[in-house]
Amino acid sequence: MTTAPATVRLTQYAHGGGCACKIPPGELEAVVAGLTGGGPVDPATRLVVGLDDGDDAAVVELPGGQGLVLTTDFFTPVVDDAYDFGRIAAANALSDVYAMGGTPVVAVNLLGWPRDVLPAELAADVLRGGLEVAQQAGCHVGGGHSIDDPEPKYGMAVTGLVDLARLIRNDAAVAGTPLSLTKPLGVGVLNNRMKSTGEVSAEALASMTTLNAEASRAALAAGIRAGTDVTGFGLLGHLYKMARASGVTAVVDAAAVPYLAGAREALAAGFVSGGTRRNLDWVRPHADLSAVGEDEALLLADAQTSGGLLLGGEVPGAPVIGEFVPRQEHVVVVRT
Repeated sequence: MTTAPATVRLTQYAHGGGCACKIPPGELEAVVAGLTGGGPVDPATRLVVGLDDGDDAAVVELPGGQGLVLTTDFFTPVVDDAYDFGRIAAANALSDVYAMGGTPVVAVNLLGWPRDVLPAELAADVLRGGLEVAQQAGCHVGGGHSIDDPEPKYGMAVTGLVDLARLIRNDAAVAGTPLSLTKPLGVGVLNNRMKSTGEVSAEALASMTTLNAEASRAALAAGIRAGTDVTGFGLLGHLYKMARASGVTAVVDAAAVPYLAGAREALAAGFVSGGTRRNLDWVRPHADLSAVGEDEALLLADAQTSGGLLLGGEVPGAPVIGEFVPRQEHVVVVRT
């Protein structure tokens, strides 16, 4: 095994970082097109949520009105510290269950590791971080799978339970309801700055390692049935998918959108990921962005990692950043 540098910066061993390394949304939709038709010859149970609208997780029906939620998420390092990388990746994977209004119950690890380049001790730190966050969520970790990979990658496959009568989905937005966001934006540009300069944002780290459990419970308590989480496709991308699937238009009040400290400065310094620019390119034909400049549009499209919940309704402590209205010419409208 090659001896690692005294201080290993994990982000330097990956071409991308976090959810910004996702396949661009337009390309992804083309790849999965045609996979939604049909189903198994003799299904064991009913598929409640599948590929149709690109929701956060798959859901199948269980007896007694419960649903089984299944999701997976993994990515390349978004921070340099191995333990923090594990915490962030686990929180991000668990988020998809929370976004559906579910409770995660068991997860398995997914690890890719360049074993001839990076020491096994760092891989252990990654797994330890993931385990601690899963345990914080009350979720078992029952093993997993690992491969020798040229780039470090980590995430989880997570299974959860949900009350089907209270299921939150991205195609359930209704005109006349407010739009709330439970975490500030800006993680993408701050992480891109960190990857380039080594400057860590404590606020970004705290945001990415915060579970969406409390936000999910608040949404359920408020009777909210429409929502998603904000990750690699940015606020605009995920909002576009949600409004498109629901047959409504989403109106965003740009001035009401919260950002992490330093996000605007990081943008001004040019720390914008390719994923963020692809997000904006994808949404632009379907959005009215005439009220804001290019920098503001890029922040709204900023590729998030372990972002907050985007909800059709109000929850305590979360800013209202817009509303859903009847379908107009554009699927997304940004106003000042």
